[in-house]
Amino acid sequence: MASEPGSSATAPQPGGTRRGFDPGFADLPRAMPVFPLTGALLVPGGRMPLNIFEPRYLAMTRHALMQSDRLIGMVQPKERGVERKLDPGFRPEIESVGCAGRIIAFEETDDGRYLITLSGLIRFRTVEELPMAGGGFRLVRPDFAPFATDIAQPNFALPGRARFIATLKGYFEARNASVDWSAIDAMADRQLVISLAMLCPFSPDEKQALLECRDLAELGEMLLALFELAVRGRNDDQRPLH
Repeated sequence: MASEPGSSATAPQPGGTRRGFDPGFADLPRAMPVFPLTGALLVPGGRMPLNIFEPRYLAMTRHALMQSDRLIGMVQPKERGVERKLDPGFRPEIESVGCAGRIIAFEETDDGRYLITLSGLIRFRTVEELPMAGGGFRLVRPDFAPFATDIAQPNFALPGRARFIATLKGYFEARNASVDWSAIDAMADRQLVISLAMLCPFSPDEKQALLECRDLAELGEMLLALFELAVRGRNDDQRPLH
């Protein structure tokens, strides 16, 4: 997964269900720190470990920990990779849709880093960017209303799971990836779709499209389409030229 000078994102963890400490919709904040990071996809129900080490993002983490909701908005910059610029005053334009993650694990290291885990709670649309916080991190006014059902997490069944798994196998074969199929077969549909969206090496634009899917059913459909495209691409590459 892509990372930036202020942090690094390790492999996201499989999707889970809401925790009892998660805030309800009425308790969501009117202002929230955001973390622009190319290629970092957090979706509701997923978990993302982060290694925080740049001063502005250490300050962002401390700020989030002092709030009752402990939320940080993960969002991609529109110009991919531009957040790697070291100027702390530089504010690249960000995508309008991101995902708010709640800090559910926190650890300090001896060399001055924070190791945190975010649990994806609800997506948001940025209404406006607020003045930069004193620690140098960015704040936005989020609109959670378009994604209120993210918190409800209605029951989900993946249509055509057998076809989905068969296509997934072709996708991993095309990438020469080693996979624990017993673990995949044991996953519930919700966990499977969330985990694959976060773990598979899609492009930043593809990840943004996945994030903006209407619901888990649409997310599953887009994943299937991306897997099929990858398999067709491999078959085309192997086709004789004459």
